[in-house]
Amino acid sequence: MNRTWAIVVAALAVVAPASAMQKPGATGTAEPKSDKSFLVKAVEGGLAEIELGKLAVQKGSTPQVKQFGQRMVDDHTKANAQLQHIAATKNVVVPTEPDKQSRSMNARLEKLTGPEFDKEYLTAMISDHAEDVSEFQKEATGGRDPDVTKFASTTLPTLEEHLRLAETTRMALASSHDR
Repeated sequence: MNRTWAIVVAALAVVAPASAMQKPGATGTAEPKSDKSFLVKAVEGGLAEIELGKLAVQKGSTPQVKQFGQRMVDDHTKANAQLQHIAATKNVVVPTEPDKQSRSMNARLEKLTGPEFDKEYLTAMISDHAEDVSEFQKEATGGRDPDVTKFASTTLPTLEEHLRLAETTRMALASSHDR
């Protein structure tokens, strides 16, 4: 009998530290921290792209910039709906507005007009989407939650297309302004 208790105590000594690592109330299916961080950052970034896209639709001085802005609104609204659903199933709380840096960018762009707005908006979209592509690639190949990695993998081609569109639109506008 003492031997049985010794085995039980030894087993608890092994199991207890592992269970103590989880947050109270967490289940064995808890989201790894990096996957949670990705979800939060992706939603936040999507919200920023939507807000900036709406601004481009309003303030863009060319049809290309307005169309690109609308594409950002449409694509990122769709992606954020998917992200929010995934986050809800994982009990991950995601932001409801862009981060401070994105709000600052929006405020800065609101003050610009004409070709200056177009150039700065597209430059921001290139920078943001280059970073997004990198983050989504990392999550697609290194994430641990299959739902999150699947989302990253299936969304990555759209983000790569956004990056290409922003670059080609900026180049086309630059060459038309040089004339």
